[in-house]
This record gives sequence, C-alpha cells and structure tokens, in this order.
Amino acid sequence: MSGAAGGGAYDITEAGTDGTPEERPGAPAGALGVEALELKPALEAVLMVVDEPATEEHLARVLQRPRRSIALALRELSDDYTRQGRGFDLRLVAGGWRFYSRAAYADAVESFVLDGQQARLTQAALETLAVVAYRQPVSRSRVSAVRGVNCDGVMRTLLQRGLVEEAGTEPETGAILYRTTNYFLERMGLRGLDELPELAPFLPEADAVEGDSPEGIPSFDVDDSGDSQTDH
Repeated sequence: MSGAAGGGAYDITEAGTDGTPEERPGAPAGALGVEALELKPALEAVLMVVDEPATEEHLARVLQRPRRSIALALRELSDDYTRQGRGFDLRLVAGGWRFYSRAAYADAVESFVLDGQQARLTQAALETLAVVAYRQPVSRSRVSAVRGVNCDGVMRTLLQRGLVEEAGTEPETGAILYRTTNYFLERMGLRGLDELPELAPFLPEADAVEGDSPEGIPSFDVDDSGDSQTDH
C-alpha cells in the first residue's frame, strides 16, 4: 500500500514493535532495485564512500528500508567488527555512522600517513627553501640565480611537501612567485617569519644576480647534486 505526503512517496510494508505499520520512504530517482539488495553489504558499500557521518534517516531513504531495520543492522555490524577484532570500527558519531580506524592500530595508521612526510630534505632542498624563506615572494629563476643552479626540480619537491606555495606573479615578467607556508612555520617551530634567524644579510641582493634573461636572471644547468623532480 502506498500514499503521498508532502510530495514524497511512502510504502507501508513493515510493522513496528507495537504492531502499527512503519512507513518506509519512497525510492529516489534512479534507485529502483536498491531495496532488493542484501542490507548489511549495502550499508558497508555506502559507508565506504561517505565523507561525513551518515544518519540513519539518510541511509533508510537511500537503501529503501525502514529506519528501524537500518539502526539494527548498523549496530549488529559494529558489534561484529569488534568481536572479530577488525582494524576498523563502525561508530555512531555526531548523529551519524561512519567507518573509523580502530584506536589499537593508531600507530600503524600514523606510520602510513607520515611515510615520506618525515623524510629529511636534501642539502639542495634546504638551501632552496632558505632562499625562498628570506627572499619571498620570489620566482624560481631568482632562486636559481642565488644558488647558481637550476632549482626547478627542488621547487616541485617543496611544493609537493607543502613547504612552499604560489604567491601570485611578478608584475614585470609574469613569472610565478613563491612563498613559504604555514606548514613551513609549523615544521620550523616559528610563530612568524620575523622569528627567522638573522641570515638574510649573507644572501646576495636580487640586483646583484640579475642578468639579461627575460626575467633578468641568467640560465643555469641542473644541479648535479640531486636537484631533480624526484629530489626529496
């Protein structure tokens, strides 16, 4: 038996615990046949792709089941995962359900997330980062001029590591400018750039390294010490 209320279709197909019929929300467009799927695997599939906790109401609407059935299946799944000692957990958080890694395996997750992020920078990358920090905003060519080698590969590495970011373009040449990020300050333990050590006086001034190229900076060969796209 079906009816309409407020533009939404409902099917009365299942009785509640008190013997009264329970309404089930009608199928969204394109979801025909969803109600025929096995419930628990369907819940698992949906919860694998959510980016925020999914409410029981939402899951009931999507999977075309009564909320009572959804709530029961979710709790059974959560209990099953705990009993089996799985590395993930299904939790009710902020009014919705979502998969989380189990706390007992936090060290494994942390190791995976930080893998490569804690790798030490090469000398070439550290030198390049120092030039950006003291001369920012600065173009790649100006960084290369200060170091005396092509720094394109190292700059890509610093961008990928989140230590530098684009900061507009140079008005005279249109070259992309770069600056350090908040993550750089965090990793260096600084509250701001004004806390950088007094090293800037030892770097040559920009006009001392300008040449005749379109950016006013001469071209350089790639640094043989490891300044390449794969440099870390």
